[in-house]
Amino acid sequence: MSEENAAVPADEEPRHVLVLPDRDAAEEAATELAARFGLREEPQLVRDALAGEDDAEDAQWLLVLTAAAGDLDPAELDAFAGEWDGWREEP
Repeated sequence: MSEENAAVPADEEPRHVLVLPDRDAAEEAATELAARFGLREEPQLVRDALAGEDDAEDAQWLLVLTAAAGDLDPAELDAFAGEWDGWREEP
């Protein structure tokens, strides 16, 4: 089976994606998220450049949480992201 067709293990599939306005907010939120929710796994920090933009200042940052992070309440995560002017999206 090729890698392209390989199934992603269930514990590595994205469960929650938090969208943050900048890298500083994302890094602070990642640290606080792990502490506040007692995550079993650190969230993955991903730069999401806006269409047509190359400048890092014009990028959103994503915190991607997989099933391995544990069971988390979507409403609590949305409120948490809001503390950094962000929001939660469905993966």
